[in-house]
Amino acid sequence: MKSEKISSKELFSAIDELYQEKGITKEYLIESLKLALEAAYKKNYDTNETIVVDVKDDSIKVYAVKEVVKEIEDKNTQITLEEAKKITKRAKIGDTVNIEVTPKNFGRIAAAAGKQIMVQRFREAERDLVLTQYSDKVNQVVVGVVQRTDKFGTIVDLGRVEAIIPPKEQIKNEELKTHQRIKAYVESVTDSGKYGPQIVLSRKSPNFVKRLFEIEIPEIIDGIVEIKAVAREAGSRSKVAVYSNDENVDPVGSLVGKKGMRIQPIIDELGGERIDVVPYSDDAPSFIINALAPAPILAIDINDEEKQATVVVPDEALSYAIGAGGQNARLAAILTGWNIDIKTETQIKEVVVE
Repeated sequence: MKSEKISSKELFSAIDELYQEKGITKEYLIESLKLALEAAYKKNYDTNETIVVDVKDDSIKVYAVKEVVKEIEDKNTQITLEEAKKITKRAKIGDTVNIEVTPKNFGRIAAAAGKQIMVQRFREAERDLVLTQYSDKVNQVVVGVVQRTDKFGTIVDLGRVEAIIPPKEQIKNEELKTHQRIKAYVESVTDSGKYGPQIVLSRKSPNFVKRLFEIEIPEIIDGIVEIKAVAREAGSRSKVAVYSNDENVDPVGSLVGKKGMRIQPIIDELGGERIDVVPYSDDAPSFIINALAPAPILAIDINDEEKQATVVVPDEALSYAIGAGGQNARLAAILTGWNIDIKTETQIKEVVVE
């Protein structure tokens, strides 16, 4: 069969475009093209021949692979030694030879069927690429642009892929606007089958607050200061417990900064959410007292076995200790991992008198 050099600008342009924009290796794309065209050839010419497609220098050629035999039993897969020597003089029984069988109209078939099958493989490769890249970003903070919001959540463009912030992972009463640039915490990355990778983001997670500080504060980046715990009611208030590995470095001051300059960008990112930064301590009473700030504590009694703490505060400080709607006490309990019962001086005296 007469050879024809096939050049499909459309196909090779697609390869270059996907290579440059999607980051899929050119070698993989070429192999995908070969497999696609082999399938297209067999389908269009209704043959069970073993064939290979050679893609080189923007040209495509098809070869039938045949075994060299003494007597032919299957002309689709075999060739005589005499015919094989016309292709290569070194041919011998048992060898395989490639015979060009490129059809004259294969360029059209390649541009149609080949491209269709390639697109499917490209999508699979891109899905795998996204899964690999973003699986490494789980528990990290990413930056994206808000695309739209519907009943399923807010869609965020991360560049190569879209992610979603489900309603349950959004900050209460926060309105994310289209084209707004935001940061979010990568909660999970899963393969949802035909719908491709699903990247779930969160702006509600306590880990989001923790990661924001870990990105912004030099002392945390250098390992001098550590965030030991975070308790959060997203959109309202967070408590962050910090510890310094250097006695000369104030952990609270490191996070807050002079006149709040370090913490303010994080508060702004969280829509004005209040953030209390408190010193962490291995000593449970001290940590609980710190966690209840700004309330003054007169006394504390702890039950290690039940992780129960009873805290005594001045009568006039009860509202500070409990907080609006019990929030301060609730966050302190989450932060420390202790059950905290807050009593006033008067309540304690009444118990003693009884």
